Amino acid sequence: MSLSLQVAPWRQRVDAHLEALVARSEAAPRLQAALRYSLFNGGKRLRPILVYATNQALGGNSEAADAAACAVECIHAYSLVHDDLPAMDDDDLRRGQPTCHIAFDEATAVLAGDALQALAFEALSDPRDELPSTTQLAMVRTLARASGDKGMVAGQVVDTQAAGGPMTLEALETMHALKTGALIRASVTLGALSAGADTAALKALERYAEAIGLAFQVQDDILDIESDTQTLGKRQGADIARDKPTYPALLGLEEAKAKARKLQATAIEALAPFNDRAGLLRAIAAYIIERDH
Repeated sequence: MSLSLQVAPWRQRVDAHLEALVARSEAAPRLQAALRYSLFNGGKRLRPILVYATNQALGGNSEAADAAACAVECIHAYSLVHDDLPAMDDDDLRRGQPTCHIAFDEATAVLAGDALQALAFEALSDPRDELPSTTQLAMVRTLARASGDKGMVAGQVVDTQAAGGPMTLEALETMHALKTGALIRASVTLGALSAGADTAALKALERYAEAIGLAFQVQDDILDIESDTQTLGKRQGADIARDKPTYPALLGLEEAKAKARKLQATAIEALAPFNDRAGLLRAIAAYIIERDH
């Protein structure tokens, strides 16, 4: 069975929970429309799937992972809305559709991103019978650190200042470990926490998450060269046009591909302590460097 078919129930599950979360909103109709537009626009749901797959690998139950799955997707959606703004990357296409500020307006896009961030923490902090309050608090702290000035936002700041300037490979990896990798690592950690993971399991899964988080960005840089706008759902060649530092630019295209494969191997190796329940995590590591969008 293909990975897509295996994870389809989780996609449907998180979509249903996201729909319920937005339906509880008392936002003005235009803002609520922008929230739905940003959440339900064909995303891969990779981060929620990582939450569920990690929970499964540790023998957890999906009910305990639902809130975290919703929360990471809300944070991811908010980050894309803000990334696309004129003050940031100034993109007009996302997943083959006009970006939020084009479909609505800039102010609505800013506020939709703000609201999605708040919804993430509302979902994660709602009292749940499946989780001890101490675990929920640890999950809130994990997501806050990953999405703020110690994680994703810190990486975005570096990214906005990087265009046109020299950057070492080490600095590029640090930037992407924050901008892209932090939320991917948080997704795995949240899934582990939802299943009551011990310290040893958390450390092994963190190594896995660090490797796939970096591999995801390496593959993104490769696709910016090799793919096309229709397949990507966003402007192909945008990084080159903005003179942004990328792995192919620093390493060459073939070396960048080799790096992605090496990171996949590192991720698989990190899963050695786990049994066949980690099969989907292994499949996700392969998907990340084989995807075409």
